[in-house]
Amino acid sequence: MRQPTIRDVAERAGVSKSLVSLVLRGSDQVRPEKREAVLRAVRELGYRPNAAARSLSEQRTRTVGVLLNDLRNPWFVDLLDGLNRPLHEHGLHMLLGDARLNRRTGQDLARPFLDVQVDGLVVVGTLPDPAALGAVAERIPVVVAGAREVVPPGVDVVAGDDEQGARLVTEHLIGLGHRRIAHLAGYGAVGELRRHSFEAAMRAHGLADRALVEPSDMTEEGGFRTAVRLLSRPERPTALVAVNDIAAVGALSAAEELGLRVPHDLSVTGYDNTSISRLRHLWLTTVDNAGHEVGRRAARRLLDRFEGHGGQGRVELAAPALEIRGTTGAPRAD
Repeated sequence: MRQPTIRDVAERAGVSKSLVSLVLRGSDQVRPEKREAVLRAVRELGYRPNAAARSLSEQRTRTVGVLLNDLRNPWFVDLLDGLNRPLHEHGLHMLLGDARLNRRTGQDLARPFLDVQVDGLVVVGTLPDPAALGAVAERIPVVVAGAREVVPPGVDVVAGDDEQGARLVTEHLIGLGHRRIAHLAGYGAVGELRRHSFEAAMRAHGLADRALVEPSDMTEEGGFRTAVRLLSRPERPTALVAVNDIAAVGALSAAEELGLRVPHDLSVTGYDNTSISRLRHLWLTTVDNAGHEVGRRAARRLLDRFEGHGGQGRVELAAPALEIRGTTGAPRAD
């Protein structure tokens, strides 16, 4: 049986071949009724574009490189889900790369993507040298998602509002009556923003002298070790604000090992609202950092640059929300 062609789709929809091409490329310059006619014809005929031929004619591979700083972070799953749908709707496919692996092997972080000629690059998470993206941005559109480091001109940044999120969770604990609150701090610009906001919220409530900050590496083991140090103090904190959900899980393990009940003896909060925080036996109070929305907006910024829009680059922040679950409560009366 002969495979349907773009000419067949055009005839069925009653439009020109060039308009069919515009619809298949995801152009927003097509009237809704014409777009629907073309898409209906595509479905009815079972038409599948020849990707190789289309790439040659457009001088594009219709692929987007996605470079992840840490494949172990579950927050990135929500971000990737939000990123993938708009790209897929525009006929683009993601190629994933592990920045940590590239660093260990001494490989240029973006080189593998440039070698396969991706049309654009989305960098997810904190990178040690964001300035290196400048040379890449001169060749292809680049968007950074979920990080707050300073980037070169022409690179867009889409992230959650870390300052607002850290303030929400700190004020939640203060509102419950906690005064001795400690922060398991992280690294990079995101870690710094969350730490500064924690300290500012404590200071605004006259609790600057009660605010404790301990560095952590944003891992479960790091959260465990940091929490043990904090909870072994003579005057231990009654609440812990972890820089992310993974560190909070480590803090929960430390509390259990030290015989502390959560939230009766100790309140613990995370950040990112990952799938881990929603596990019933954890049910972690956390900050929803709008991962899906960050991914969706990052895709939109990249698509805008494909259309020739974007300028020098901008920072776009998605609003976070507090998710109150079972790991926070009023401090125990001594």
